[in-house]
Amino acid sequence: MTVINLGSINIDHVYQVPHFVNPGETLASTSYIKVLGGKGANQSIALAHAGAQVKHVGLVNEEDCSIKQHLIRKNIDCKYLKMSEEPTGHAIIQVNESGENAIVLFAGANHDVTPQLTRQAFADTEQGDWMLTQNETNCIGESMEEAKRNGLKIAFNPAPMNASVLQLPLHLVDLFIVNEIEAAGIAGTESMPDIEAFFSEKFPDAEVIITLGKQGAVMLTKSGKITVPAFEVEAVDTTAAGDTFIGFFLSSYIKNTDPEQALINACAASAIAVTRPGAAQSIPDQEEVQAFLKQQKQ
Repeated sequence: MTVINLGSINIDHVYQVPHFVNPGETLASTSYIKVLGGKGANQSIALAHAGAQVKHVGLVNEEDCSIKQHLIRKNIDCKYLKMSEEPTGHAIIQVNESGENAIVLFAGANHDVTPQLTRQAFADTEQGDWMLTQNETNCIGESMEEAKRNGLKIAFNPAPMNASVLQLPLHLVDLFIVNEIEAAGIAGTESMPDIEAFFSEKFPDAEVIITLGKQGAVMLTKSGKITVPAFEVEAVDTTAAGDTFIGFFLSSYIKNTDPEQALINACAASAIAVTRPGAAQSIPDQEEVQAFLKQQKQ
């Protein structure tokens, strides 16, 4: 089984700061790095690190073709990663002393996806394959419909959350992976019991994972609710924590791993990721995750 990921690719400009900059303030950063990022690229790398077969669908500027070679070296199929005349997407990321982040995005080539590209990508699939997507590219709704026409299951991470998400054909989604803000944005309420009731009633055929940061994650299934706590670590940078979680969970889940164990694997991977600076570079591999879990049992 393969995950076909329609996802963004960004160049991240990451600044360590004492606190998030305030309006009218000029703030000196304590360090700066330029790294590969974007929710799509991060999730593809996490999937590959976790042992999944993954195809990435997206675009970068012609001058940044080295990004494609980097992803290929990560064992990601880049047949449908194309070149664009638009600038490669990028992000300006502030990381404060607590490891929290504030991000400004520029879409660039991520919004140059064409229906023709997604038709080609989702026609080149097999039974049991999954589509994964986020909310950092264009052509999402059309791609969901194309994926369903080709018999794929759909995993959706509506990040960043905005009003456009509510216009998508969400009834096609088989697995929602959302944080508290995204869950509230879809459900129209911040009450967790009401959020859970909304998803169960509105999308009865879908499974839902709600990540809760330091409180771990919950998964709503037809069989009931699964709750998994987070691992306690000292956070340095949370930028790719959610993307790491998604990649490791989905990789485990599509291999028919018990859902609770898949959640534990994902929580462990994201715990490791937040102890490291940067986005894609912070994502652990499967061996590191297994070693971490073994250590936690001692």
